[in-house]
Amino acid sequence: MDRKQSILDAALKSFSLFGYKATTMDQVAKIANVGKGTIYTFYANKEELFGEIVAGIIKEMQMVADQSINPDQSFFENAHRALTSLLDFRNEHQLTVKLIQEEKELGTKIVNQELNRLEQMIITFIKERIEKAIEKGEIRECDPEVTAFLMLKLYVALVVDWEEHHPPLSKEEIANLFELYFIKGLST
Repeated sequence: MDRKQSILDAALKSFSLFGYKATTMDQVAKIANVGKGTIYTFYANKEELFGEIVAGIIKEMQMVADQSINPDQSFFENAHRALTSLLDFRNEHQLTVKLIQEEKELGTKIVNQELNRLEQMIITFIKERIEKAIEKGEIRECDPEVTAFLMLKLYVALVVDWEEHHPPLSKEEIANLFELYFIKGLST
């Protein structure tokens, strides 16, 4: 394995265990078994290293979303499957879980920025699918970006926010609620 990849792997591990704020370049160097100076031959600072880690997560999330799409199924079925896949990924990936926790507890600015970048990737993915569904006549004309934003926020509300004070909803219940409150409004 090359040194840059071992640094990325070590940084992912450190950020996942300790969060952004508590991770130091010394920790990353120790985990990667390289000198701290070696890290600086690849990355100017911790922020740049963190940005590359998040870019890798975004690529993984895009693959998860793309793999969830079945061209033989409707926009609605694909939207539900893609959103569920993305939220499952986000909630199961150790780094994203740690970053969400850090954002809530510490409000670390760069963590907030990178989580917003993840959210924007999801919104862009949904927006592109909405535009295609409008072109095909599957859904009525709407603002694709606003609609994508609302779809994501509804899913997050049903999956994450609801569970703070209520028993979790099943994926089937979420799909039914999503259809009841959102999808029927877009149907042609």
